[in-house]
Amino acid sequence: MTSQPTSSSATDAAAQAAWFDDAFAGAPLMAILRGMGVERSVRLSETAWDLGIDSVEVPLQTDEDERALRAVVEAAKARGKSVGAGTIITPEQVTRAADAGAVYLVSPGLDPVVVRAAQDAGIPILPGVATPSEVQLAVSLGLTWLKAFPATWLGSGWFRHIRGPFPQVKFVATGGLDASNVEEFLAAGVRVAAVGSALEDSSQLERLAAVLHARTAAR
Repeated sequence: MTSQPTSSSATDAAAQAAWFDDAFAGAPLMAILRGMGVERSVRLSETAWDLGIDSVEVPLQTDEDERALRAVVEAAKARGKSVGAGTIITPEQVTRAADAGAVYLVSPGLDPVVVRAAQDAGIPILPGVATPSEVQLAVSLGLTWLKAFPATWLGSGWFRHIRGPFPQVKFVATGGLDASNVEEFLAAGVRVAAVGSALEDSSQLERLAAVLHARTAAR
């Protein structure tokens, strides 16, 4: 049986939720730069920031990924941007990501041990969910911002249904999204849609810019 959050952990969770509220208050898109190496990661981060995407995530799976994360963090300092570390599946990675300068974490799944490690370290974490049971467990851990993965496998209709029992939860959709379908997911109630290789396609950049312009103007 999952224990209820203590008063201190509940406070930490509330502070982390407020952090995501602020971080994602502007652009409804984020960038995920998986396995792209140092130079390519920095270049695509710059592309994302120039486009108007505030948040960039660098998945942390290899030593090269850690070097890329550190390079993107350094490039972000001049822009005042937030850089996160993704694919966090162990408490040890929480420490590595923090040491590399990540200010938030993203996991592909929901592991209470990893969530607690991030909360104890004071780093906001966005764990992945794909079922109502996982969403309910995340809520019991004090989380209100969650990553829905894989988004295209779940389908945009999943978000319309899940909002019924969990109206307080805000979702970041990741997995298979690009300029052709981000608007569909945002219209279904997703707060933030994540894109990756689309940032290297000039035709998609124009469409993503249009989505950003329309969505930010409506906020």
